[in-house]
Amino acid sequence: MPELPEVETVRRGLEPAMVGARFSRVTLRRPNLRFPFPDRFAARLEGRAVTALARRAKYLTANLDSGETLIMHLGMSGRFDVAMPDGSNLSPGDFYLEGAQGVPKHDHVVMAMSSGATITYNDARRFGFMDLVPSESLDTCRHFAKMGVEPLDGLTGAVIASLFRGRITPLKAALLDQRLIAGLGNIYVCEALHRAKLHPEAPAGSLAKPDGRPTAPANALARAIVAVLTEAVEAGGSTLRDYARTDGTAGGFQHAFRVYDRFGLTCTRAGCTGTVARMVQAGRSTFFCATCQPSTAEAARPRVAERQFRHKSG
Repeated sequence: MPELPEVETVRRGLEPAMVGARFSRVTLRRPNLRFPFPDRFAARLEGRAVTALARRAKYLTANLDSGETLIMHLGMSGRFDVAMPDGSNLSPGDFYLEGAQGVPKHDHVVMAMSSGATITYNDARRFGFMDLVPSESLDTCRHFAKMGVEPLDGLTGAVIASLFRGRITPLKAALLDQRLIAGLGNIYVCEALHRAKLHPEAPAGSLAKPDGRPTAPANALARAIVAVLTEAVEAGGSTLRDYARTDGTAGGFQHAFRVYDRFGLTCTRAGCTGTVARMVQAGRSTFFCATCQPSTAEAARPRVAERQFRHKSG
């Protein structure tokens, strides 16, 4: 599923075609995606101008001059194709393996804009969705009411400590919990944990001191999360299969992966002699270096073994 940097790549690609333009005609080729379309969805869009296009976590939000906001989620296989008036075709964030150009039978929503651009939403698996909500209640709508903080909006060690304090859940699971920090996904959590030298199974609450202040690892993790997301956005996201930027070229951050999808390869950290390991957490692959990301149990194991040896030999 596209994560924050990939969705931001899509937003930046769609912005020139959408912002300032009106929906001249909206065609729905089916009654639903993951969910049914809102009542009178096409009619409520037609004639309305897009005043701003933003991102909230892994969602796109288009502010309309009607006082409503269009919410769009790509799901697993959603993609936008943009036919420009000059005849050029753009695919901002070409994310899915099956058919880099998009199979026409999966074109479910077609938006003709007053600028002359035509934006087509294509979704083979139909796990994406679109919704319309009043702009004034956007933050409290069902999609965002329980959503956590934006990681690129001033994330600090203190914020992490306050969110994770008292939690015994594994650190990776806490980072993937959208109610705590919104927008993080499997790829960038693995990468950030490696940069911060933290084991994915460490208790999340260990990043907060008893008085609630952040530990040094909490500060390191905050810096790592911001750095890895910023670098990925600048690189146009990560291309694992057919991810691509607005101009159709592949996003480049996958070339900077330090652990993700590198099982069995040498750790990229300078001076580390370990290899990248893989384990499954909640049904998802976790990649990490057991040498420079030791768990508390692993760090203590040699001392336990030594005590056992002394006991037997005594």
